Amino acid sequence: MTVYAIIGGTGLTELEGLTIRQSLSVNTPYGVPSGDVHVGDYAGREVMFLARHGHPHRFPPHKVNYRANIWALKQAGAQAILAVNAVGGIHPAMGTGHFCVPHDLVDYTSGREHTFFADDLEHVTHIDFSFPYSAALRARLIAALAAEGCAFSDSGVYACTQGPRLETVAEIARLERDGCDIVGMTGMPEAALARELELEYACLALVVNPAAGKSAQVITMAEIEQALRDGIGKVKATLARVLSAA
Repeated sequence: MTVYAIIGGTGLTELEGLTIRQSLSVNTPYGVPSGDVHVGDYAGREVMFLARHGHPHRFPPHKVNYRANIWALKQAGAQAILAVNAVGGIHPAMGTGHFCVPHDLVDYTSGREHTFFADDLEHVTHIDFSFPYSAALRARLIAALAAEGCAFSDSGVYACTQGPRLETVAEIARLERDGCDIVGMTGMPEAALARELELEYACLALVVNPAAGKSAQVITMAEIEQALRDGIGKVKATLARVLSAA
């Protein structure tokens, strides 16, 4: 049976309903993860949980130790990762509260430790990253969202920006010209690192605000926090449905 891990993003620093049996403080060659890997029972099966930004939420997107997080999950025994990401909506369909299961991504980040294949190598290693998300995991997320009656898109291109600031109107216009549908700050290098360690990986993205220039209103943290509060129940229900059906 596949061992699943959930990486919780902004708004999901704890997984309510997870009966924790063990909290693992994993040492990695890449430093300290964002927090302990919690192992327990959720939706009738064993699952791991790691808060991407720590608990409490303290690591900004560009300071998350993505390598340590992914390594720790692999070392703890994870085989597949369901990543939860809060994003801004670029495409007109991606309004606040909408879900997206992206099928592709564009990486606009810089300066992040983005690979395990960097030092003391016997040979150069390249991974195929043509399709960054697991088709099987994406299908499970899509089926779960449909069963929950959520408003969602079954595909989309995720733009990963550096953060921690939000984007300018001109930057969002550029991302839109590039074919991006949603924008976030944590999708990379997480997805690529999972591929390097041969972990299945898919993203459940919750739109928490219109991207810059996509609304007449100024983006506020109050708006984002309210969207997270409104949507987190659906996130948890969707994850539970994926796990119970797997």
